[in-house]
Amino acid sequence: MSESPWRRRVRCFRADRFAIVSLALLVFFGALSMSAELWSNSRPIVIKYKDRIYFPVLKEYYGKDFDLPSLTVDFKNLPMTNSDWAWWPINRWDPFESNLKVDSFPSEPTSTNFFGTDDRGRDVFARLLYGYRFSMGYALLVWVLATTLGTIFGAVMGYMGSWVDFLGQRLVEIWSTVPVIFLLIMLVSIFQPNIYFLAALTTIFEWMGISYYIRGEFLRLRRMDFVEAARAQGSRLPRILMTHIFPNALTPIITFSPFIIAGHIYGLAGLDYLGFGLPPPTPSWGELLRQAHKNFTTAWWLATFPSMALFFTLLLLANVGQGVRRAFDPKGNG
Repeated sequence: MSESPWRRRVRCFRADRFAIVSLALLVFFGALSMSAELWSNSRPIVIKYKDRIYFPVLKEYYGKDFDLPSLTVDFKNLPMTNSDWAWWPINRWDPFESNLKVDSFPSEPTSTNFFGTDDRGRDVFARLLYGYRFSMGYALLVWVLATTLGTIFGAVMGYMGSWVDFLGQRLVEIWSTVPVIFLLIMLVSIFQPNIYFLAALTTIFEWMGISYYIRGEFLRLRRMDFVEAARAQGSRLPRILMTHIFPNALTPIITFSPFIIAGHIYGLAGLDYLGFGLPPPTPSWGELLRQAHKNFTTAWWLATFPSMALFFTLLLLANVGQGVRRAFDPKGNG
């Protein structure tokens, strides 16, 4: 029995050790960031206080819950007896809390702040860990939205052809001439963006690239024998598109996806570096690099650790992309 194309591609991808290790590391770092509250937080994971068990990471507590006169609870300075105990995260800082015990900001790495602090005394390690969540979340959201729009428009132009394709291509060409970065900066300066608003703005200008490839695939596949046979058997248009054409047009979507995601991570870092990205005090790699530019001679850690995080993330995505490209290469996956 001959091996199916998809099984062969999966086998070829699994044979690429660099791609597999890179994908595993990306998933691992993503899991760490999504569960960042368990690794870096100013509240203990579990605390036993006056014979009661609390879970501050999972639930918000107030002073009255601990018989305190204050509204909030400062867990780091909570009066503890010998019978009380607390299980703390590895790093006892959240990304928004300032370390007021250091002499000046930014402060260099110590046993208290592993990667040092930024110019507001916030822990750099915590902001990097939480920042991965926002960087990858933004990139994946833009990728999903832009790929969906590009696939829809490309499929319509490619399958319909004729005047629909002609007008669609002219509109895409006109839209692609818009100076995206300058328009994004203007819109962000007018509105106060959050991650969803920023992703929606980016999507509006990022779907054209994938539409070209999907259009080409649909133009090629719509006249293939198996599509003509489906039409002759009376299959309806939705079935032809979703069952016969679309699964065979996935190659450009899958092949380019890691590189597209990497580009969006880099793009968000660039916008944050310029001050037109995620609103403060959102943890951001680009914002840390902007601080590094302002404190280049005195705070090496602000440039080193965010740059390393960005570099290794893009490198891992590039390795995954190369593995996917080789797996889908008809000349190299035999």
